[in-house]
Amino acid sequence: MEVQGKVKMVGETQTFGNNGFRKREVVVTTEEQYPQHIMVEFVQDKCDLLNSVQVGQSVKIGINLRGREWVNPQGETKYFNSIQGWRIENLQAAAAPDAGMPPVPPMDAFQPADNLNEEDHDDLPF
Repeated sequence: MEVQGKVKMVGETQTFGNNGFRKREVVVTTEEQYPQHIMVEFVQDKCDLLNSVQVGQSVKIGINLRGREWVNPQGETKYFNSIQGWRIENLQAAAAPDAGMPPVPPMDAFQPADNLNEEDHDDLPF
């Protein structure tokens, strides 16, 4: 699955517990009629993927939906969902034209000049 939008916030890397579990969050605002602010968490080595991400950037994030069950001390079962990112792509860089390709001239650049006779630009050999 994927989510696409503009980066609204990039959080700092947080470390939890004795085993050094790492988590970092990013909020992306979707670009649709009713924009949504989606928080995506990156964990462990995936936290480093957010190092070059900046607020305002258009991105596409590969995500997995995660769900877990928890039973509280009173015996009630609760369910929690999270959105976990595993890839992030800068859409602005992908949309930029290739610098090595020359621009294509407009179609009117290929039209014959008005002052030429029909036989002047007829280059057929027969």
